[in-house]
Amino acid sequence: MAALSVTEAAEPRGRSGPGRVIQAWQRIPWQCAGQSPLFLTHEAGGRFTEAEVMVMGDVTYGACCVDDFTARALGADFLVHYGHSCLVPMDTSAQDLRVLYVFVDIRIDTTHLLDSIRVTFPPSSALALVSTIQFVSTLQAAAQELKAEYRVNVPQCKPLSPGEILGCTSPRLSQEVEAIVYLGDGRFHLESVMIANPNVPAYRYDPYSKVLSREHYDHQRMQASRQEAIAAARSAKSWGLILGTLGRQGSPKILEHLESRLQALGLSYLRLLLSEIFPSKLSLLLEVDVWVQVACPRLSIDWGTAFPKPLLTPYEAAVALRDISWQQPYPMDFYAGSSLGPWTVNRGQDRPSKTPGRPAIGKVQEGSTCPRPAADCEGCDCRDDGVAPPPP
Repeated sequence: MAALSVTEAAEPRGRSGPGRVIQAWQRIPWQCAGQSPLFLTHEAGGRFTEAEVMVMGDVTYGACCVDDFTARALGADFLVHYGHSCLVPMDTSAQDLRVLYVFVDIRIDTTHLLDSIRVTFPPSSALALVSTIQFVSTLQAAAQELKAEYRVNVPQCKPLSPGEILGCTSPRLSQEVEAIVYLGDGRFHLESVMIANPNVPAYRYDPYSKVLSREHYDHQRMQASRQEAIAAARSAKSWGLILGTLGRQGSPKILEHLESRLQALGLSYLRLLLSEIFPSKLSLLLEVDVWVQVACPRLSIDWGTAFPKPLLTPYEAAVALRDISWQQPYPMDFYAGSSLGPWTVNRGQDRPSKTPGRPAIGKVQEGSTCPRPAADCEGCDCRDDGVAPPPP
């Protein structure tokens, strides 16, 4: 039988659960499994195919964690990634593996959001509205409502959807923008757009507590910490290059670029593959003077001081190797198509190579009547209008 691999991204505040996953499973085009119409009963009551189903238990932090390589290694023919946008295009996935992204559209009380914005900002204010992919439909609907009263901008950092931001990728805003309004709970993604736009006041609307709050970030402390790590790296004799293996966090192209630069400079290095990067692991390799992790840039930015040796991002390594000068503001362009250089995932020729001869499978979005958030995604053939309908 064909093996079907399912990855679930947990939703906040009790909005996840087997019932939601099953509803998504039942919308999977039945042709994808390639089986006769016998059904397998899921322990929570979902029945959709006779194919063997494997629920992957590895942690799924975000869209970068779609684990097509592991799914293929396990013999899966079809991968379902639940809850995130298709940051990794489906036509670049592992050979002979078809992928389906199931989007989650979280509905909220837009009336309260709009009223909160009207109370906080005077008419004609220039506002940039951003969110995570789960709230993009609501964000775009709110932007339409506010355009009569405000100068509203829903920025886009391609290949992300308009209004969508990631913890490592956010747009640079125009000088006319007077405030950022982030729709979502938590600060991780918000901090990304704050780092990229340090001079723009940022506000967060939590859709669960229904609180609109002013948010702050210590840019001076962060940049001082990162510059200190870069300065220490410039005197390093032995380098360690870490390729993240958690889903698609790691980029072999970036790793190859770093290796070529170190070779050109005559610096010794070792390669290390890790799914999770912890100080206790790196402390075992005492001969390494500086580490560069090709995984999540925020690991270095947020937790770099917890490691015994400097832990740089690929961009910071480029600064340390004098390939580029220190940038102001700090760039948050890890997945941006218009990024600074070859130390980012989608820069020019470093875009993931497409896998030829394998049809891409479409995307399913749960219960949205708003414009689909990934309608403007780029880099693959997985447009929403190509979604195959569920079986009758």
